[in-house]
Amino acid sequence: MTEFSGRKGGPIQVTRPSLPPLEEVMPYLEEIWRTRQLTNSGPLHEQLEAALRDYLGVRHISLFANGTLALVAALRALKVSGEVITTPYSFVATANALLWNDVTPIFVDIDPVTLNLDPVQVEAAITSKTSAILPVHVYGHSADVSGLKDIADRYRLHLIFDAAHCFGVEDEGGSILRHGDMSILSFHATKIFNTFEGGAVVTSDADTKQRVDCIKNFGFANETKLVAAGINAKMNEFQAAIGLAQLPHIGAAKDARARIDALYRERLSAVVGVRCHERSKARAHNYSYFPIFVDSDYDLTRDELYLCLREHGIYSRRYFYPLIPEFSIYQSLVDSSDRGWPNAIQASERVLCLPLYPDLSEQDVIRISEIIKQYQRG
Repeated sequence: MTEFSGRKGGPIQVTRPSLPPLEEVMPYLEEIWRTRQLTNSGPLHEQLEAALRDYLGVRHISLFANGTLALVAALRALKVSGEVITTPYSFVATANALLWNDVTPIFVDIDPVTLNLDPVQVEAAITSKTSAILPVHVYGHSADVSGLKDIADRYRLHLIFDAAHCFGVEDEGGSILRHGDMSILSFHATKIFNTFEGGAVVTSDADTKQRVDCIKNFGFANETKLVAAGINAKMNEFQAAIGLAQLPHIGAAKDARARIDALYRERLSAVVGVRCHERSKARAHNYSYFPIFVDSDYDLTRDELYLCLREHGIYSRRYFYPLIPEFSIYQSLVDSSDRGWPNAIQASERVLCLPLYPDLSEQDVIRISEIIKQYQRG
């Protein structure tokens, strides 16, 4: 038995949801059955908000049914309008949330190393219609928070971070979630911390937290006062129960992910034509993903390697492919001849995320690495 507790046969998925021991969930379920409060900021919801606030080291957090609704509500709470500058290199929910708020996404290129928004490109895209910047901390690696804040401050723009990948990530000053007007988390089943589905808005401002809480509850400030055209985006008590049971295990999950990350780097370090994505200089990582670059001096293209691994029962993912503006519904929003995102295009064509989850076995990491190694040129 290795220090990685492995799966027993079957295909290897790119991720596998972490679940707390069932016996640790049962007391929370018994509490739900006792109180009969299933939603509407019940006792478990309030416990989880307090527990996450303390764990993450943030001032205010508002729980949501999922991360996309959290982002939609955050944009609405800040009354974002017109155009918002964002990245083409993300999951489509980032830009979909803008369309749901009748806001036009303006896609600019990314840094070729970090794969995060390039502040130089952001500043060059600002117009009189720009109201906000929406960066993504890709793969849990921090965007240039100081550079983006400087731009946002000088042009009086809102700064909202899509931090779906960043649960537990810290820089030298503390939680990466403290930056900007708001940061948005996802607690989807694929994330390091999950509540099956779920999400949150993090902010340092109490009034902003109050507005967000109203918006996620149909717009009600109290039983008789409606202050906004809100939505129903509340996290229910069952989701909160799963989160409370998950939280004590996050440290062990991060440690397991760190060991897997290190083993991949060791086994792939000498493979010609394959590069591991550089870690950021964060004080605390969460090892959410393991992306590699498949370069032109490798014997297979990225897509050929993707298919090759599938033939071996290994399901990697091309995060993020296609780029958001390459989807048909977004092509009408951008000049089809523009494609002014050469770094994002290259990443989209070369990045492959390998399987990574706490109970992925050492033997499987080695097997995946050996399959990749055998196709190196020469």
